[in-house]
Amino acid sequence: MDELREAAVLAAGLVADHLAGVAGSPVWRPVPGAERDWLSGQELPETGRGLGELLDDVRAHVLPYPMGNGHPRFFGWVNSPPSPAGVLVEPLAAALNPSCAGGDHAGPLLERTVVRWLAGLTGFPHPPGGGLLTSGASMATIICLATARQQAALRDGWDAREDGLYGRPPMTMYVSGEGHSCLHKAAQLLGLGARQVRTVPVDDAFRMDVDALRAMVAEDVSAGLRPFCVAASAGTVNSGAIDPLDAIADVAAEFGLWFHVDGAYGALGVLADGAAPRYAGLAKADSLALDPHKWLGVPVGCGCALLRDPGAARAAFSLVPSYLIDDNADELGWFAEYGPEQTRPFRALKTWATLSHLGREGVVRLVNHTTALARELAELVEAAPDFELLAPVTTSITAFRYRHGGVDGLDALNRALPAAVQRRGNAFVTGTRLGGRDALRACFLSGDTTSGDLRVLLDEIRLAAKDLA
Repeated sequence: MDELREAAVLAAGLVADHLAGVAGSPVWRPVPGAERDWLSGQELPETGRGLGELLDDVRAHVLPYPMGNGHPRFFGWVNSPPSPAGVLVEPLAAALNPSCAGGDHAGPLLERTVVRWLAGLTGFPHPPGGGLLTSGASMATIICLATARQQAALRDGWDAREDGLYGRPPMTMYVSGEGHSCLHKAAQLLGLGARQVRTVPVDDAFRMDVDALRAMVAEDVSAGLRPFCVAASAGTVNSGAIDPLDAIADVAAEFGLWFHVDGAYGALGVLADGAAPRYAGLAKADSLALDPHKWLGVPVGCGCALLRDPGAARAAFSLVPSYLIDDNADELGWFAEYGPEQTRPFRALKTWATLSHLGREGVVRLVNHTTALARELAELVEAAPDFELLAPVTTSITAFRYRHGGVDGLDALNRALPAAVQRRGNAFVTGTRLGGRDALRACFLSGDTTSGDLRVLLDEIRLAAKDLA
């Protein structure tokens, strides 16, 4: 164990030095050809190597080429810097290396607390057992939609787990045009079929059009289909738009649909000053997916599925082989009964550490800081003649585009700009399409980002545009 102790001290130093140097380094740099070959083309060593040698390789070949999301001027996708508390305890979770499928040990018990905390922060009703941690919101969505599918089948007098979907009326679900791709993937994986995912139009603020939703559901009922679920967004990835949750909940109740909310990125935005009215109706959802590894900065990967009725998820997933019967389990059973994973990692420790380190006040402060930055960038964009704001700012995402030199070719220019900005190394922004136009989007998740970083971002876009010209 002496080798481990010595290497652990060195590893801790590497971690601290890396995190301390992030802000002074380029946000991102391309991996050179020789390094790319080393990273992707290694052969398995014939004999084992020492722990110190491994750390030398990490120092030389891995740490110099990060994704960039630890930097305060990383505004791409929805990837946060890591929580120091989460980084600190990750090796301890690995040292225990439990399976948190269930059992009487620290992992599952701590997960109960963490899930309850997340439900409390978002204002989602949480009965005991009504949630579990997942690899991310994609898996949380699969759990929620599989639960919705099973409940619809049981209401109709059959069992989707036992009978399958063959020969049954096609089940349809409803997602806005701004809904996340994980909703479509989940529907495909669950055998519903891509054609049964109805894309509901959005309004001028990129929110689901509730009148269109109601009409589409009624039309499908008349056609003999089986509408079973509507999936709304509490913060889309393109613009941060929050669907009219309360009105969508009314449509779900009217037609007997499962009401799912994708809050992977944006659910915690409810904590921002004055934001609560935009989230009205969230508490009416049957299920909510969210990602602690997004806004909270819990090290990847940690998602969460929250369910109003824990028994519904258990009905969709519980399968306990004889070798896993636990006479000591309480009435809630094991976490493995509420989702597809059997062996489950100790995700709760890094999530507990992150939330404990921040406290509720720290979470609220982070959400307010980042949403304020998004609004400030919107103001800078609207004040600049060479930029255009494309969507209202409702969370911590600003969607905009560069428009210098007239309107011709703006789509092509804005499509090329993210990579050009990234190559310069001083800021990192990504692109999307919004309302049929190519756009830039900046997502704010770091508590270290400042107003000065916003000006750097706009200047870097301008310089990158000149480079392209």
